[in-house]
Amino acid sequence: MAKVRNILFIMCDQLRRDYLSCYGHSTMSTPNIDALAAQGSRFTHAYVQGPVCGPSRMSTYTGRYVSSHGATWNFVPFPIQIPTLGDYMSRSGLRTAVIGKTHVQPDLAGLQRLDLISTEGLGQRLAEGGFEPYARHDGIIPDSKAKQSQPIYNQYLQKNGYEGFNPWHYFANSAMDDSGQLQSGWAMRNANLPARVHECHSETAWCTDQALQFIKTQGDSPWFLHLSYIKPHWPYIAPAPYHQRFGAQDVKAPVRSDQERTDTHPVYRAFRNHLESQSFSLQSVRERVIPTYMGLIKQIDDHVGRLMEGLKAQGRIQDTLIVFTSDHGDLLGDHWLGEKEMFYEASAGVPLIIVDPSLSNQVGVCNELVEAIDLIPTFIEALGQPADKQWLEGQSLLPCMQNLEIGKQAVFSELDYAYYPAAKDLCLNVNEARATMVRTQRWKLVDYKGFEPQLFDMQEDPDELNDLGQSAEHVNLRGDLKDLINQWRKNLRTRTSMSDTQAEQLVARRNAMKDFVIGQW
Repeated sequence: MAKVRNILFIMCDQLRRDYLSCYGHSTMSTPNIDALAAQGSRFTHAYVQGPVCGPSRMSTYTGRYVSSHGATWNFVPFPIQIPTLGDYMSRSGLRTAVIGKTHVQPDLAGLQRLDLISTEGLGQRLAEGGFEPYARHDGIIPDSKAKQSQPIYNQYLQKNGYEGFNPWHYFANSAMDDSGQLQSGWAMRNANLPARVHECHSETAWCTDQALQFIKTQGDSPWFLHLSYIKPHWPYIAPAPYHQRFGAQDVKAPVRSDQERTDTHPVYRAFRNHLESQSFSLQSVRERVIPTYMGLIKQIDDHVGRLMEGLKAQGRIQDTLIVFTSDHGDLLGDHWLGEKEMFYEASAGVPLIIVDPSLSNQVGVCNELVEAIDLIPTFIEALGQPADKQWLEGQSLLPCMQNLEIGKQAVFSELDYAYYPAAKDLCLNVNEARATMVRTQRWKLVDYKGFEPQLFDMQEDPDELNDLGQSAEHVNLRGDLKDLINQWRKNLRTRTSMSDTQAEQLVARRNAMKDFVIGQW
């Protein structure tokens, strides 16, 4: 088998794992993504470290939990001193580039302290999270940003005849109704209308075009490409013909119960009162939006097929590690909720497929608990490089792919919800709105600062409809799971300025010192 020389890391935004046919969706067909799963390993219990774009991605890009990297929400700056995926791959001799979204918020204060600027040289690399911004596009371009910075995707659309200062909004994410009136994709009522942009100029097509161009220009030079699709993240609007590929008959019944509506857990109730939760609680909204969400996924699958053909044409399919995943899911009305944030399976659980051309005996399905922070150690091992345990808190998944256990007792995810209406409704300050999930093979506990926990029996109640957080019968179990969280916090890697090997050497030198004595009578 060929040795891994290149890595193609595909990430979708807000993609639920159960909306792929290889993960069991009954009416959605995703043959190209399914083909990857058939060639490699499909992980059934993969979890992100924070069910929100920014913190989830920063954990994936650093191999560290949210508590360790500190970028706890979307617009919290990412500290420049932490090594990233881009740094690890560059050290391995790979050109490391990103196409699409990263959500990295630059640490401008840190750059200023080092007398660096964010637009060139080392300062740009740090501001971009260690990636070369080959075609960086974070996907949401409000009018104010379009006027100030002329984002790269807008420039592309303008060159292709889409006029105006913000074609991202007025073409790629807007539609015309039957009366000829412009309708914004931000309003979910317009999700059934086709976007004004031609499919070949849409964000998904553009990202794929950029990826194919990048791969073609590399020749035999090794590379790492992070292809980060913006969709199926809102605005929920798709170009023709994908806007009408699915209908209300394809919408799965929501995972929710009437009992949940009377649930008195204060944090869950506060999120249930959010506007998006109230909207997705209506079946009419779900039947309008979810077919478009499915259409956006179908479009991604088609372009993944085009991407694989391009890899084959360049002779790179034999030596390229391919990873397909998402930064979090989308609740879509499950549990009477919209968006993501909460730790239900539809949100914190993600698809993860890995194809390693150097393994001849890849297991088709892996049911072990794994985390997004495990990807960097996986990449490093696949390239034959030594692991950097000084910073990394995950572990390689290559043993899982060979039917070996990695032995994770539990996985963890975190939420800083200080920025949401829920925190305001609960009268919480910015340091009080915190929650942590621990998930074992059987149990999931969500521990809230200042509130009672939620507890779900994932064996007897896989849909998470019966909250046992107040059950007297489970008081000892809740204590054990909270102990797991406490033990996890104690094991976070905080000694980052010195490796374990250096620490052991220092211990040996300290114990061998004879020139001076401390504390002797």
